[in-house]
Amino acid sequence: MTTLINEQGLRVDGRRFDQLRPFKLEVGVLRNADGSAYIEMGKNKIMAAVYGPKEVHPKHQTLPDRCLLRCRYHMSPFSVDTRKNPAPSRREIEISKILREALEPALILGDYPRTAIDVYLEVLQSDGGSRCAGLTAAALALADAGINMRDLVVACAAGKLGGQIVLDLSDVEDKEGDADLPVAIMPNLNQVTLLQLDGMMTGEEFKTAFEMALQGCKTLYDAQKATLISKYFGKAEPPQQEVQEGPEE
Repeated sequence: MTTLINEQGLRVDGRRFDQLRPFKLEVGVLRNADGSAYIEMGKNKIMAAVYGPKEVHPKHQTLPDRCLLRCRYHMSPFSVDTRKNPAPSRREIEISKILREALEPALILGDYPRTAIDVYLEVLQSDGGSRCAGLTAAALALADAGINMRDLVVACAAGKLGGQIVLDLSDVEDKEGDADLPVAIMPNLNQVTLLQLDGMMTGEEFKTAFEMALQGCKTLYDAQKATLISKYFGKAEPPQQEVQEGPEE
């Protein structure tokens, strides 16, 4: 097993236990979409596109009192180390459902009856935590499309490595660690829209991990807002996070 935390308390990529991976957010990256966003988080590279509100096809899926939200999460065949089958896997179908359920509370779907909004997420490169990164990008793309929203949705994960609670697990940490806790929130409304746990944690560990994930979400939320402002109001460049250098060994 890889040593996930060294004697100096640094993780395999040089981060401390409470640091996010480097991230970058952009909006309006696809010309033909109604709204779009792009996120880099660590080695994750994910594109989000929104189309709608538009006419529903097939017609029998039409909802008379609200909009139909459809999400499709897909990993490109070249996004992982070993070529992936391009057909949707069970995991991708599950994550598509999770993303839809996490986004729905933020959208005022009653404003668009008898229509559909399609959200497409394409993972160009995967590095662990892609559901959280994809959800953050999807919310940005919906805002870019001008969809009426109660708040942005932002997601981040915490986990456990050898008894240590850490923020924002990378791929190797996710695979070899003890637990993973993805969390999505609407920060302005102080509401949780996604909470999952893969692995085992004590009650105290869960509380610590949850609070750490919330802090990560708030950092990304500030970046989301700054990214939208920078596009529409021409302000300074949106903030990006970089890993701080650890002490030399």
